Amino acid sequence: MSFIDSIKIRAKKDIKTIVLPEGNDIRTIEAVEKVRKEQFADVIVLGNKDEILNMAKEHNINIDGVKIINPVEDARFEKFANEFYELRKAKGMTLEKAEEILKDETYFGMMMVKLGYADGLVSGACHSTANTLRPALQILKTAPGTKLVSAFFVMCVPNCEYGENGTFIFSDSGLNEYPDADSLSEIAISSSKSFEQLVGKKAKVAMLSYSTYGSATSPLTEKVVEATSILKEKAPDLICDGELQLDAAIIPEIAESKAPGSPVAGQANTLIFPDLDAGNIAYKITERLAHANAYGPVTQGLAKPVNDLSRGCSADDIVGVVAITALQAENNI
Repeated sequence: MSFIDSIKIRAKKDIKTIVLPEGNDIRTIEAVEKVRKEQFADVIVLGNKDEILNMAKEHNINIDGVKIINPVEDARFEKFANEFYELRKAKGMTLEKAEEILKDETYFGMMMVKLGYADGLVSGACHSTANTLRPALQILKTAPGTKLVSAFFVMCVPNCEYGENGTFIFSDSGLNEYPDADSLSEIAISSSKSFEQLVGKKAKVAMLSYSTYGSATSPLTEKVVEATSILKEKAPDLICDGELQLDAAIIPEIAESKAPGSPVAGQANTLIFPDLDAGNIAYKITERLAHANAYGPVTQGLAKPVNDLSRGCSADDIVGVVAITALQAENNI
């Protein structure tokens, strides 16, 4: 069974409602039909109802029974605008401006999630990351006890004995460019929770570097050493270690020589990269050269789950991210 199939099965146990604000995109409509058939989540599509239904009809897509909402015609529009004004008035928001902003489907969808009319939101097929995450941060904010929003990929490598039978989290691979030591510790804590929630196994966290246990010394390695120290202080029960080179982190034979006695070396499944360059390059190399399935970027650290799609995504990609978002909504990771 594939990783994403296991996610769908688990999501079926507690059906969540996910908002899709990009109802004007054919990929969204194709994804809605697939989710409707597989029945692992309820979806709400935002946009002009007539246009969406006409597009579905033209492409022979069956979305009968799916809830479609045009924000400006919804009876809750004024309520949402007032709530958004209250949230943002200290930042100079006016009620008139709030009403104008809430005409945007992404903002309206975030208010649905904020006020409990939906459990999560998936967007980004035709919007930038900023246009998806900005309203999320303005409306939903970060989860209690979390300082930082970050993004990861679940990597499923075929015929691989490392990690959790070839499954890893690579983080941060999509959002934070130059995290400092404290930020790296926050990314590690969030990623460990995400691994355990999505994969269902104990996280073993490696703080990666080009050095293992002081084999090299520079400001770059020292940042990871500091991050590991902060992490162990913040999360003393977390299985983690660093700084570790990748081979020492995942290959037992190399771990024995480079990091003897490490609780993580040779068995890491949650890989924390020192910056976005490293994390993003690593996931793409793994995807292309090892023929891995890459699921993400998945956002973590928000008060309620919101995920940002790639603008090159397929309908099946959207389906997978809807499933992940639905499962995230169970514990709001």
